[in-house]
Amino acid sequence: MQDEEQVPIRVTIKAQRKILDRISLNDIRAVADLQQAVSLKTDPVMVPITVSCGRISADNIEVSPQNMSLHLEDKDTQEFVVNVNTNNTKPDRGYEIGALTSNPEKIKITGPVSLINKIDKVNASIDVDGAMEDVTQETDVKIIDKNGEEFTDTDMGYLNVSKVYVTAKLWKVQSNVRISAEYSGTPAAGYQVESIMTTPNVISIAGSEDALASLKEQNNTIWLPGSVADISDRNSDFEEKINISDYLPDGLKLTSDSSEDVFVRVNILPEGSNVCEVPTKNIIVNDSPEGMQVSFDTAKIEIRVKKTSDDLADLTEGDIKASIDLKGMSEGSYEVPVSIEIPKGYELVDEVTTGVEISKISTADESN
Repeated sequence: MQDEEQVPIRVTIKAQRKILDRISLNDIRAVADLQQAVSLKTDPVMVPITVSCGRISADNIEVSPQNMSLHLEDKDTQEFVVNVNTNNTKPDRGYEIGALTSNPEKIKITGPVSLINKIDKVNASIDVDGAMEDVTQETDVKIIDKNGEEFTDTDMGYLNVSKVYVTAKLWKVQSNVRISAEYSGTPAAGYQVESIMTTPNVISIAGSEDALASLKEQNNTIWLPGSVADISDRNSDFEEKINISDYLPDGLKLTSDSSEDVFVRVNILPEGSNVCEVPTKNIIVNDSPEGMQVSFDTAKIEIRVKKTSDDLADLTEGDIKASIDLKGMSEGSYEVPVSIEIPKGYELVDEVTTGVEISKISTADESN
């Protein structure tokens, strides 16, 4: 390997001006022949430099320095796995990277021991920008050292490294894939499961042709087993966070912009209870601050009621009156209690609250 302290080689040629004007850098050939070294036992080894330039006599060519300083070391060969990446390029909308592979999957690299021992990773990049079908490219590999730095061109020049073929398999994206969950176990005595839901309840996935065909046969639904939500002896709502990727069939994956987190919620109510949803636009606002406007955090609130007699019908939205009182409140965000009026024969299971935002009423500037 060349000594890092080796100064650049300077060549001086003496000739007539018209000859010098015709000489280019490509005409000059400098050779350092290791066989001409005085001794191979010194460190560094000094190798004489000889320079030629067409028909110019050697007596008219001067070179400085006259020797090249080299370090000799043992040669080694090791095998490394090739890591494939897309270098931040993305396929066309509606496609995702299903798999990235290298052929060969691992390569042998030969070079000075000091450089071979510095190798941490061998990377190969493939450009999939705007692609709508599988892509295969021949490419040089990039070598990363153990400090996370890429090998320089000089370092790479000392290594014997082959090119590789990299392939990006593209999968089509399927949106609006539903998630359906089940639960296991039985709630505590006197309680019932009112509903089970997931957040989100639809996702986008990408998959191979066969996997998407199988998913279509399942009505484009991912089924979560009862083991994800064990409600044994529970007397209140239960929620469990899962990694949805753990439940995707082979050949399917989440799209790159999707979260893996899915929340499975089981609503557990006393027997004889039901849930009614009331639009927040129907909530009566009492004592709203003057000059202020009120907005709700959600479009609906959930009200849980229990029948005192099995003969009574389930309540509906129209049977419920809801109101809030904002007396003494100023601009800001609040979680306020909701007063609920329901017909006789029913009782609230839980207290109800809602989030509100109180802000100044904006007026248009008409002084143009």
